[in-house]
Order: sequence, then C-alpha cells, then structure tokens
Amino acid sequence: MSRFVILWFISGLISISFISCSGEKSTNPNNSSSDKATQAAPASTKTAEKKKSILFFGDSISAAYGLDKSEGFVNLIRKRIDSLGLNYKVVNAGVSGETTAGGKGRIDWILKQPIDIFVLELGGNDALRGLAVESSFSNLEYVIEKVKEKYPAAKIVLAGMQAPPNMGENFTKPFAAMYPKLAKKHNTSLIPFILDGVGGIPKLNQKDGIHPTAEGHQILADNVWKVIEDLL
Repeated sequence: MSRFVILWFISGLISISFISCSGEKSTNPNNSSSDKATQAAPASTKTAEKKKSILFFGDSISAAYGLDKSEGFVNLIRKRIDSLGLNYKVVNAGVSGETTAGGKGRIDWILKQPIDIFVLELGGNDALRGLAVESSFSNLEYVIEKVKEKYPAAKIVLAGMQAPPNMGENFTKPFAAMYPKLAKKHNTSLIPFILDGVGGIPKLNQKDGIHPTAEGHQILADNVWKVIEDLL
C-alpha cells in the first residue's frame, strides 16, 4: 500500500472519530435544549391559598339550641362569607349551657387551632344563674388574654349580653356594663347586645322564652355581621 493511501486511510479514521465524538456531545442530557426549556419554564400549578379562620366561642346561642345548626346565626354567617367568596372557614365552638367559667376551662384546648378572628359569646348563663358579675368579668378577661397571648394578631369580637329584668337593677346594670368595659380595656370590637331586636319578643323566641327561633337567628346574624364585616 502506498504512503499516500495509508495517510488517506488514517485521515479518514480521525474524521470518523471526530464526528462520532461530536454526536455524543450533542445528545448529552445535561445539555439538551428540551431540558433547558423545562428548567426555565415556570411551575404550572399554584398552591391554594390557605383559608383564614373565624371561631365562635359561645354557649347555646352560638350552638343554635333547639334548632338544626344550619338555622343558627353562626351558619348563616358562614353562608354569607361563602357567598361573598371570602377566604375564611367558620368554626362553631358553641356549647349549650356553657358559663364563662366553663369557657375559661376549655379555652386552652380551643386555641390549639389557628384563629384569625375570635368571637366571644358567653355570659348569658351566668346571668340566668345570678353568678357574681366580678367572677364573670374575670373569666371573660382570662379568655381574652389567652387568645391575645397565643395569637397576638387575632382580632377579637366581644358579644354583649344583658341579664333578665327580674334579676333587679343592682345586678342587670353592672352585668350589662361589663362588656363595654372589657372591650375598652382590651381594645376589642364589641357587639353591644347580640340579642338586640330578639330578646323579650315572644314570636322570635322558642317556648322557653330564652332561645331564638330560626327567624330570630337571622336577626342575630345581622347584629353580628354589622361588627365583623369590616374585620374580614
């Protein structure tokens, strides 16, 4: 074989080797254009925004005693919030027969869940039992302070209550004054009287004359909404 042919043959091998190496480089997964495009593309899914929480901490009024819970003011508030597309879940922590002392006893358990708005609706059973106003004040204050301690950014709403007239002015006046006094001291929002427009009106209350009917709860929902609307 002539020297020229040998050189030509070696040159061909080098060319083939070069082409082969170039091909391997172009198919390297670390340098593929499709992978680069994938890396550069933004995520196509969006994490759902976490819902805030509004919790009603109360007694039989919040628990819709004597009615289906769907007819109670708490559920009516939930339906209104949902209809407006507001990013809140509503938690009903109402317990029939609950006193302010009972609320004080279970608040730590309730605060295990995140809370953005806390509606405190307690005291009616204290009034019916003629419990000392000073004790009711202290218990409600304890609950408010616990909420502030655990969730400093939470907005607190205090639902005012009034004692039955037959308890006498020496009891009814300081009892009614307890709520605005607490609201002012702790800078909370105040529903002056949650049963406004319902309390003492027979057709809006059940046979016991204490617990609102379904129609009565619609008025309660309006009373509450006037105060919490701007907080949502």
